[in-house]
Amino acid sequence: MKKIVTLLAIIFAVNISFGQKYDSFGEKIKPNGAISTLELAQKTTGKTAVDAKVTGVVESVCQAKGCWMKVKMNDGQTMRVTFKDYGFFVPKDIAGKTIVFEGNAKTKTTSVEELRHYAEDAGKSKDEIAKITDAKTELAFEANGVLVPKN
Repeated sequence: MKKIVTLLAIIFAVNISFGQKYDSFGEKIKPNGAISTLELAQKTTGKTAVDAKVTGVVESVCQAKGCWMKVKMNDGQTMRVTFKDYGFFVPKDIAGKTIVFEGNAKTKTTSVEELRHYAEDAGKSKDEIAKITDAKTELAFEANGVLVPKN
């Protein structure tokens, strides 16, 4: 009887792990209820900050550590997503994947120094980095949790 119970427990555990569709980073979140990047842009208009769960396509990831990513917006721009308290990182090879992330969106002005640092993290050349001469005001997101679809 103990063997049967143990076997059933193992089968149940295997089914649960194979049934998961996402790898989770940071706080545990669920994919349901996520809004599109277009809806996020509309929701943040005229507001200082907005809490949201968003789904979007990763454009690029920090190649140094996976400590930030850029997500494509509907207007052709990207939104930089950083991770709360620098507390977790995402895989560096997830560009092109549709992910879910939850946290806080806000309009942020990023200094030239910080933009150059991000460019260096992204593996840009010294010439490309030197061309960054203006601060940039854009929608930014600090994520508490991220879901990346399993391969």
